[in-house]
Amino acid sequence: MAMRQTPLTCSGHTRPVVDLAFSGITPYGYFLISACKDGKPMLRQGDTGDWIGTFLGHKGAVWGATLNKDATKAATAAADFTAKVWDAVSGDELMTLAHKHIVKTVDFTQDSNYLLTGGQDKLLRIYDLNKPEAEPKEISGHTSGIKKALWCSEDKQILSADDKTVRLWDHATMTEVKSLNFNMSVSSMEYIPEGEILVITYGRSIAFHSAVSLDPIKSFEAPATINSASLHPEKEFLVAGGEDFKLYKYDYNSGEELESYKGHFGPIHCVRFSPDGELYASGSEDGTLRLWQTVVGKTYGLWKCVLPEDSGELAKPKISFPETTEEELEEIASENSDSIYSSTPEVKA
Repeated sequence: MAMRQTPLTCSGHTRPVVDLAFSGITPYGYFLISACKDGKPMLRQGDTGDWIGTFLGHKGAVWGATLNKDATKAATAAADFTAKVWDAVSGDELMTLAHKHIVKTVDFTQDSNYLLTGGQDKLLRIYDLNKPEAEPKEISGHTSGIKKALWCSEDKQILSADDKTVRLWDHATMTEVKSLNFNMSVSSMEYIPEGEILVITYGRSIAFHSAVSLDPIKSFEAPATINSASLHPEKEFLVAGGEDFKLYKYDYNSGEELESYKGHFGPIHCVRFSPDGELYASGSEDGTLRLWQTVVGKTYGLWKCVLPEDSGELAKPKISFPETTEEELEEIASENSDSIYSSTPEVKA
């Protein structure tokens, strides 16, 4: 029986959502952070999209956001020439790291002791978070603003992307190991530790490279310009989104397009799989995050599969809330027809 994808819409932001990241799986589930041009990054429960809190303190658009593995710390990169580190449990600001230009990207080491940043001044910086007063280590070599920078190979190496170049750096020697040049602007980059795979998007292309050698593995062509792509943790599927407002799902092995969905009302800027692979999140120019099921119809999070009495209809996964009656569910649905939230969250975590 055919199943219809029913995404969860997470409202709250007032400007385009430009970056998002999941934590690892913790004893309390997993978490999702979003970066937005409204300058107010938000933390949510990863499997439901429920708002937990907003990190208040930036004075400009937030371009990058990340969580450490156990979701105890968050980091954000902003247009106010700063990166900030936050206590993700209390919402308190732990430190502000001043830069000389707009900061676009942040990434924690696995032990959360170091933070990697990159931005418009073309420099990679490594901050020792146990010594916030110390000057950061700097790596130069990029010829245009840095869009993304990630730790890889158990933090022994660094991957970074500027406009049309992806570079691999050795952490110990702070020197460039290898680089990849593209004939058009690189729009996104994702690192998959299991298998050391690098996912790069540029134009309509989704390319996979070895994160160790940068050697090509395979590439797919999408029907529209792609802004972001993410590989399923089990490497079964790939999802991508871009300028035509659609999300595409591909078979990673064959490259076959399996599904495509239009749910956003603007270009999609970022997409990421959850750490358990059960869902993927997308952020858009329309100011919303949406959560999509990897396997449509599976009971998971707020989704509950309800089969219609007439088998000729499409089965529709029902969005439900725990410990609520059918009457309460209908009341919630009528009050929140467009969102799983009743109002824009404004309270600090």
